[in-house]
Amino acid sequence: MRRASSPFRKTAESRTPGWLANTQDVADWINEHAGENSFTFIDAPLVIKNPEGMRECEKEVGRRYGSWKVFANASNLSSTGQEGVALRRLLEERGFRYDDGTEGNEGGGRRIFECYPYTTIVGVPALGYDHERPRYKRKPPKMPAASWRELRASETDELIRRVSDFVTEDPPMDLTSHPETLRLVDFPTPQSNVEAKHREDLLDAALCAWTAALWGRYGTQRCQVLGENDAQVNGYRATIIAPARESQRRR
Repeated sequence: MRRASSPFRKTAESRTPGWLANTQDVADWINEHAGENSFTFIDAPLVIKNPEGMRECEKEVGRRYGSWKVFANASNLSSTGQEGVALRRLLEERGFRYDDGTEGNEGGGRRIFECYPYTTIVGVPALGYDHERPRYKRKPPKMPAASWRELRASETDELIRRVSDFVTEDPPMDLTSHPETLRLVDFPTPQSNVEAKHREDLLDAALCAWTAALWGRYGTQRCQVLGENDAQVNGYRATIIAPARESQRRR
C-alpha cells in the first residue's frame, strides 16, 4: 500500500477511465465482484414508494444535516431518474437482498444499502467539516461561472487531500491503492465541467465504499438509519445509512 506525501505529485491532466453506464452491466459487475457475505452501498434511491414529494429519509437528511448545508433531492414515483430502483431489482434477481439497516449490521449474505456521500463528508469528524460541507458539486446561487469552476476545483482538491489521510483512519482507506483512485491524488482537478464531474463521482464512489466499511465495523455506533420510522410497503422501507456525529442524531 502506498500513500501520497502530498495531494498532487504530477501536473498533467487527469485521465478518464472507462466506466459502466448501463444498469445491467453495473449489476453484472457488482455480482461478479461481491463476496458471499458483503455490503454494497449505492448512492441512489433504491426504494421509492411515495407518489409525490420527498421520501422520509430525504426529509431527515435536511433535519439532521441541514446545519451543514446538506440536503437531499426529492425522489417520488413521478421522478424521471429511477436507475437505483432498477439496479436494486437487477441485484435482487442475482441473489442480493436490500437491507434497510433497521436490524443493525449483523448477519450474512450479499446485501445492498442506500447511502449519501454528503452525509459521510459532514458526519465523520476526521474529515474536519465541522460547520459546513465543502463547496463542490453544487454551484452557489448567482456565482459567476468562472469563479465557480475555480472554487469547485479547489474544494474538490481539498476534500481529496483530507480523504487521502484515511489511510490511518478506522477503518482505513488508501486512495493510492487502486490505479483509478490514485489519479485523484496524482492530478489536480481541472476546471472543465466533464473532468471535474468525473472526479467528483469517483470520489463519491470511494466514500460510498468507505461508508460500507464503517457500517460493517461499527453499525449504529457511528452511523444512523435515516427513515427508520417510515412505514414498510410490500416489505420495503426506504432508508439511508448515514455516518453521524452525536449532534446530528435524533433527539
